[in-house]
Amino acid sequence: MNTRRLGKTGYQVSEIGLGCWQLGGDFGPVAHRDAETILADAERLRVTFWDTADVYGDGLSEQRISSFLRKQKGGQEGQQKEQIVATKVGRSSLLYPDKYTRHGVRESLQNSAKRLGVEAIDLAQLHCVPPEVLGDGEIFTWLDDLKSEGLIRHYGASVETIEEAFLCLEHDGLASLQIIFNLFRQDAKLQLLDAARQRDVGIIVRLPLASGLLSGKFTRDTRFATSDHRNYNRDGEAFSVGETFGGIPFGKGIELTEGLRELLPGSMDMVHFALRWILDHEAVSTIIAGVSKPGQIGVNVEAAGLPPLDPAIHEKVFDYYQDAVKPFIRGKI
Repeated sequence: MNTRRLGKTGYQVSEIGLGCWQLGGDFGPVAHRDAETILADAERLRVTFWDTADVYGDGLSEQRISSFLRKQKGGQEGQQKEQIVATKVGRSSLLYPDKYTRHGVRESLQNSAKRLGVEAIDLAQLHCVPPEVLGDGEIFTWLDDLKSEGLIRHYGASVETIEEAFLCLEHDGLASLQIIFNLFRQDAKLQLLDAARQRDVGIIVRLPLASGLLSGKFTRDTRFATSDHRNYNRDGEAFSVGETFGGIPFGKGIELTEGLRELLPGSMDMVHFALRWILDHEAVSTIIAGVSKPGQIGVNVEAAGLPPLDPAIHEKVFDYYQDAVKPFIRGKI
């Protein structure tokens, strides 16, 4: 597994990371045995960056990670040195949408640290907090203080829009940005990626397959579990529409994915094409692809070993995005 530097954290993280939202059961139940197998596969494949949040399964994802890492260390407290475990703060009912306080942020992160079984969190990320909170900026001062106190080692932000990302970049202590960036959401490559590199801020890419659309495995008849955001947030009923299918209507997304197939080089499949395209951007530190079934992470990891795509393909993909995809994105980019 290749590694890249995660901004000013100095962490060397695997190019393919593990998104642990599914381990909370929010996409449908994931048996504890399956969760342990997924984490064991990640460890075996040297996937060293694991991303979770306090609200994933109301803490279940964090607890499962902690339980697995304790077992790997023979019951000792804390996590293995090789794994970097990032969590998030800001979307629990304690804080969201308008109850952000210094005490509340500290309490939320203390609870995450307890669930993770650590004294200091490797990376704490603001979890898509409202733009007015980011713009006010006080929350970053709280994170600076929590870093000085030793509760967190570094902090970053997970954002929904490019505008929010630039608000975060104004703060010197920011170490990472987690953004939506994929074949269906390419605007970050225009200015944001370079701006982040100039500030030594690592880029963590989420939703690399646009909630699975870019896997090429869905059809118009595909159905999702009731608890899956691809069911209940398909049109933005629960939270930002851009977080589900990249903001593209599901049926249109199926059609657009089929159009992308014409750009695939050789025998490359859609998953590897989508992930390799992201990795070709040097500013990207790691991709967190969610996994709900054992064996899926191995497919994702294979993309890191593939050669970069031809520049001509990148040009065609961007033209396709501008002409065919972008007009159908709902919500702010």
